[in-house]
Amino acid sequence: MHPFTYHQAESTADAVRALASPVAAPLGGGTDLLVLMKEDLVRPATLVDLRRIPGARDIALHDDGSARIGCVVRLEELASHAGIAERYAALAQAAAAVGTPQLRTMGTMGGNLAQRPRCWYFRGGLPCFKNGATDCLAETGETHYHALFTNGTCHAVHPSDPLVALTALEATVEVTGAGGVRTLTLAALFEGSARRAEGETTLAAGEFISAVLLPPSAAGGVQFYEKLMQRGAWDFATVSLAAHRGADGTVRMALGGVLLGPCRVNPSVEEDVTTGGLDDDSIDALAERAMHDAKPLEHNGYKVWQAQALLRRAMRRLDPP
Repeated sequence: MHPFTYHQAESTADAVRALASPVAAPLGGGTDLLVLMKEDLVRPATLVDLRRIPGARDIALHDDGSARIGCVVRLEELASHAGIAERYAALAQAAAAVGTPQLRTMGTMGGNLAQRPRCWYFRGGLPCFKNGATDCLAETGETHYHALFTNGTCHAVHPSDPLVALTALEATVEVTGAGGVRTLTLAALFEGSARRAEGETTLAAGEFISAVLLPPSAAGGVQFYEKLMQRGAWDFATVSLAAHRGADGTVRMALGGVLLGPCRVNPSVEEDVTTGGLDDDSIDALAERAMHDAKPLEHNGYKVWQAQALLRRAMRRLDPP
């Protein structure tokens, strides 16, 4: 591993100053960053530990139903937090679905969103688009775990489980840097993720995800997260789905394992599910419509069927009595 120095930030201002260096990187749990360093895919000269920043480890639940989740809240804390489970069941279930107990104990909210793809071409250091080449090797290679939708050259998928739930719950992220604090939608955070060779997020140099923000509309209602995997445990999703019928009856659904970023289901499908009263034929038609724009590669067409199965199950669970 390339040598590096360690800086423990004592405040937000301290972290911003330290991350102003172009060779510095933020550190939360390190479950992905240290692996990337060992694989020589990143070579930061300084790691800036965010864990002692006041509020960074806090879960704040507000009376209006909104919440603020600090950037270094551990995934296990989310999965086991009674208030999160009561208000935002899909997020608690998604956090519980991540990796192993050891990984959940170390992995953090911000790091989970900012992690890099698990594509074997990228991780293997092969000359793919994310490693400085011009093409995506998955287009003509081994594609069992790759994307059904793409917004650019890269065909990898984002590996985060919580990202799927947060998309269905209309979460935003608080981003902090030398220019101050700004709030981004998840779509804006990952805009152009498959067209950006150096990373997947729109974070500027020196910025870090300081918190995840949940709106009042995310609380309660009917919500859940379901994940399909090659193995029964300790695996990334082949396809996953989060769904939420809010207190006002509005439905939002999101898919995982199909795109290099958040993948909300077609809003016209959500509107029809919101209306309710769906019979089996209507549910089948909506599931097909949701996947109409999918472009499977040679080996991942099975994901279309998996996604449709999850969508059909979700629609039946969301249909009001």
